[in-house]
Amino acid sequence: MDQNYRISGVHTRIPAVPHELTDRITPVEKSIVLCHLGVPDIEADQWRLTIDGMVERPAVLTFGQLKQFPFCELQSFHQCAGSPLNPHQPTRRICNVIWGGARLKDVLANSRVLPGATFLWSSGSDGGVLADTVCPTYMKDLPIDRIGQDVLIAYEMNGKPLLPEHGYPARLVVPGYYGTNSVKWLRRLELSSTRASGPFTTKWYNDPVYGADGTPTGETQPVWAVAPQSIIVCPAPAATITAGRTHEIWGWAWADEGVDQVVLSTDGLSWFETVVEKQTERGWQRFSMDWMAPHRGKFSIMSRARSCGGIVQPLAERRNAVFSIEIEAI
Repeated sequence: MDQNYRISGVHTRIPAVPHELTDRITPVEKSIVLCHLGVPDIEADQWRLTIDGMVERPAVLTFGQLKQFPFCELQSFHQCAGSPLNPHQPTRRICNVIWGGARLKDVLANSRVLPGATFLWSSGSDGGVLADTVCPTYMKDLPIDRIGQDVLIAYEMNGKPLLPEHGYPARLVVPGYYGTNSVKWLRRLELSSTRASGPFTTKWYNDPVYGADGTPTGETQPVWAVAPQSIIVCPAPAATITAGRTHEIWGWAWADEGVDQVVLSTDGLSWFETVVEKQTERGWQRFSMDWMAPHRGKFSIMSRARSCGGIVQPLAERRNAVFSIEIEAI
């Protein structure tokens, strides 16, 4: 697809590291940006969304028509899955924002999805080359049963129009799924009975399935639902604290299913329960624990979250491996 670009090629901006994410709602200027194929230059009055495939009534919507659907706002964490070229490297690129737009189920209702459709393919306006692979368009898919929950076609972020690098004028937002599934500069929705066939669903963003003993089974699964993860916001890495005095350790935890437990360790052996707040909508959850360094010296503090479905963060070698910081008590 011919397209003008504000920025060509891979564009990444990680403006805030974990200890700087002190706000419950992450300001737009601190929110993560990862664009695999550049940042298209699209005006709202030129934007069109095609809905086709296994639908009774194919449609093409303008931006004005999109804004006529009931408006919905939703708080949700938004996490990058990391580089598709190094999928197991923990990046902890995370933010928590308020999306605004139309519910996808409302937009699709007029087109009448046909029986037998099991997947929704979503395509962006961006295309190009990534790692020597030609990508005519950035295309992802998701199970159709996910649509009826809380998926949005968003055109606002924290109450303001999307910035170009966040998908202006409209993008898909799939709360609880890794950001790679929330296609920016959305231009087409296609209903299908099979998964999409592009490189972002076949070559990249598929993880090995592990058995109960932790070894790969040889099967793979799509990088869809966000696995449980946590970060420590306070104290900051390399912080100096006073031994024998109580300090609050706190941070954020999140998962597609929500989080019901976060434990902390200061020695790599013993784990202590924290207080975890209840989840608001799809937002991340604050956890905290009061702790007193028993002596002077260096400590490594680790946080480990458990999802409401019972999945626990692995210690290493996964994108959601436990987070740790080094501090010193004096």
